[in-house]
Amino acid sequence: MSGPAIVHRVADLRAQIHAWRAGGETIGLVPTMGALHDGHLSLVAAARRDNTRTVATIFVNPTQFAPHEDLAAYPRDPAGDAAKLGAASCDLLFAPEIGEMYPDGFATSVAVSGLTRHLCGATRPGHFGGVATIVTKLLLQALPDRAYFGEKDFQQLQVIRRLVRDLDIPVKVVGVPTLREADGLAMSSRNRYLSAEDRTMAAQLPRTLRESAARIASGGEVAPILADAAAALRAAGFTTIDYIELCDAETLQPIAGPAPGARLFVAAWLGRTRLIDNWPVG
Repeated sequence: MSGPAIVHRVADLRAQIHAWRAGGETIGLVPTMGALHDGHLSLVAAARRDNTRTVATIFVNPTQFAPHEDLAAYPRDPAGDAAKLGAASCDLLFAPEIGEMYPDGFATSVAVSGLTRHLCGATRPGHFGGVATIVTKLLLQALPDRAYFGEKDFQQLQVIRRLVRDLDIPVKVVGVPTLREADGLAMSSRNRYLSAEDRTMAAQLPRTLRESAARIASGGEVAPILADAAAALRAAGFTTIDYIELCDAETLQPIAGPAPGARLFVAAWLGRTRLIDNWPVG
């Protein structure tokens, strides 16, 4: 199957979307950083169900990586990604170069406060500023009816929902449930970094998360349960735990016990690979 049409310039993206809109069509946008897997393709499938046209974007955004993080090593497979999008019946791929998104003299950024204070915001300073800025640009460049993001990156999803609301961007943000491997590990482009041994150990992350959420929902005291979870992950081979926290799903602030909308969040390292996940409580 042939791949989607590919454009690299904002003007070409807008021209195609304008033509579709003139014909009364609706647009679903799926922003990605490439290295596509079935989790990304589930976003494409959701967009196709809700809209007559689906646009995917691939841009490895440098502003959301800290200097010590994996920008240079981040997996890239443009030909493979295009083939997967074609097989998924995506209509258009927007794949800009860095200069198209951040031209000379670029001097504007978007920051969302509050929601970025804890979790990944505390351990990856500057990350969500980069995410908020690039997603704002993509939404304004495409102006889709709906934009699709995975719940695996739940904090990112809430940040995007907030910026769309606060900036009055006329787009509906749709969260899509996390797609998991057979052993429960959340699908992620960074799973490619895992050695065979690490990949086996990684399954302990969702298992621990699920068991801990069930214990909290049953009325267990939160602090000891989180301590047990951290100990289980270290025993399984995780080298560093950035956080394991019970938070309110809307505010992303830590909470002391189960409540409507409570969610358990974790970020932990296997060697050089940082894995994140989250699970509803109750």
